[in-house]
Amino acid sequence: MSDRLLVLLRHGQSEWNLKNLFTGWKDPDLTDKGREEAREAGRKLKAQGFTFDVAFTSALTRAQHTLDLALKELGQSGVPIHRNLALNERDYGDLSGLNKDDARKKWGEEQVHVWRRSYDVPPPGGESLKDTLARTLPYFVQEILPCVLRGERTLVVAHGNSLRALIMVLDRLSPEGILKRELNTGVPVIYRLNADATVASVLDLAA
Repeated sequence: MSDRLLVLLRHGQSEWNLKNLFTGWKDPDLTDKGREEAREAGRKLKAQGFTFDVAFTSALTRAQHTLDLALKELGQSGVPIHRNLALNERDYGDLSGLNKDDARKKWGEEQVHVWRRSYDVPPPGGESLKDTLARTLPYFVQEILPCVLRGERTLVVAHGNSLRALIMVLDRLSPEGILKRELNTGVPVIYRLNADATVASVLDLAA
C-alpha cells in the first residue's frame, strides 16, 4: 500500500508581505520571520515523521528559499527539486510593487477588492485566479500528480494563489469557495490521496 502523500506549503513571510506590497512575479526574498517560518514548517513536518522523495517549487526566490530551509530542518537537503514558473504566484500586473493602501487610493476600495477577490477579473496587465489555475493545473496534472500516485512522497512549496488553484481542484471547491480559502505563510497542508486522485484526508498543520 503506497503512501500517496502530497504536502503543500506557502512560502514564509517575504520582504514585500511585510511592507504590504502587491508582489506577484516580483522577486523579494524572505524576512527573518519568513526564514523562521520556513524552518518551523520543516520542524513540524519532521515531528510528524514525514520524509520526502521529490519536491517542486516556483521560479521565485521566496519559495525556493522556504523549500531549502524546510528540507534542511528535515535533514533532507538532497531531495530532487523541480523548479517551474507554472507554480509562480499570480501576476498582479500594474499592481506589482504598489502598497495595497496606495492602490486603494488610486483605483478605489471596491475596484481593488474586485481585482484581489474575484475569480476571473484580472488587474490591469495581470492574472486572475482563473488565469493562474489555467497555468498551474496542467503542470500539477502532468508533473506533480503522477509522482504522488506512484507513491513518491511529494512536497510542493509555492505561493498563496498558485496553491489555492491546486486546493480548488483537490477540495473540489467552487470559484466562490476558493475565494474564502486562506493560506497562512509557512503552514504545511497535508493531503493523502486515493488511487483515483481523490482526497482521502487533509490536515492543516497550523499552530
